[in-house]
Amino acid sequence: MAKKTAFMDWIDGQLEADPKLARDVDELLSEMRIEQELVALRERRGLSQRDFAKLLGTSQPYVAKLESGRIKNLGVRTLLKCATALGGRVTLRIEPQREAKVARSRARVHRRVA
Repeated sequence: MAKKTAFMDWIDGQLEADPKLARDVDELLSEMRIEQELVALRERRGLSQRDFAKLLGTSQPYVAKLESGRIKNLGVRTLLKCATALGGRVTLRIEPQREAKVARSRARVHRRVA
């Protein structure tokens, strides 16, 4: 494992100090992973964006936007359609949070309801 730089330590400190920032960063990284996985699957199949667009029944610019993350709120149905067209599959997981995160989440929900 690579040694952490002072900057990486600083980033970790910022994320620990600001739970909302940490959630936002985690969400963004998750979205980027999905896009990267779609691109990798398309490339493994030897397809161009234009070829992929034909499989989806859409345009090459739409595929470019999809792969670059410029399509916000990518729906599960769209993701399933993309993965299936590329011969892949989608797996969704729901995992328990650490107890401290669960307590904060419950507190947020309680504040919204009250």
